[in-house]
Amino acid sequence: MSHAELIDAHAHFYTEESGRTDWQAVNDARLEAGTLMGVTAHVASILGTWGNSSPTYFPSPDDITHGNEAMLGLARAHPGLIFGYCVVNPNYPDHALKELERRFEAGMVGIKLAASRRANDALVDPIAAFAAEHGLPILHHVWQHRRREWPGQEASDAIELVELAQRHPDTKFLLAHIAGGGDWAHSLRAVCNIPNVWIDLSGSGVDSGMLEAVLEAVGPRRMVWACDVTMDTGLAKLRYLESLELDSTDLDRIRSGNAKDLFPAGVFEP
Repeated sequence: MSHAELIDAHAHFYTEESGRTDWQAVNDARLEAGTLMGVTAHVASILGTWGNSSPTYFPSPDDITHGNEAMLGLARAHPGLIFGYCVVNPNYPDHALKELERRFEAGMVGIKLAASRRANDALVDPIAAFAAEHGLPILHHVWQHRRREWPGQEASDAIELVELAQRHPDTKFLLAHIAGGGDWAHSLRAVCNIPNVWIDLSGSGVDSGMLEAVLEAVGPRRMVWACDVTMDTGLAKLRYLESLELDSTDLDRIRSGNAKDLFPAGVFEP
């Protein structure tokens, strides 16, 4: 493994249906920033129309289909650089499973669950079972210690994700954006002894002591570098990790090795 490899395991792109006129410029800027940062692979999703024609966290089947199709188009246009998560909404169980089947066959490498249903809801079980059967990780949106209801979403916290992970021990879960807001220490306490939950380091927070706490809770084998929307904070956390003087093998694991273990074998090979 080489420091030349850097996998962003939580990326996003936009489409012409996203309601913003600069969607193409934003996509191009992400790729340009990634090149400057040394990103060798973006594993990304498109959340429907990002709220333009159906709610971001409750996307309609048509919007889900549109986003996944566009995501596949990006992956095909940038082979070896962009890889796709299949977005599904568990509130449409038949559509979700059909979408997973067709997108997996087309080359998508993981599943993205946002905040359409709580992680511990029974509607998520068939999706988790599909993931285990096909060796696909699930990147699950998580609010770090939800203290109240948030409008426009069914936000899950780490405790609810743990309930799902314990029901599906053969499924690999990636807890999204530990630095995305809320009480990250609460999440770390919940997942520290759950071996099939990895920590996605993305999010706009760059709290002092946070990465040390993640290392102490789950160790370097369950830490996955990622950016989400704010690539500058992804770079900041990468530089912070380098300052911790980790063993080079452990740093390589966080940069890319753990992602390689999460996703289907050979996905990131030339």
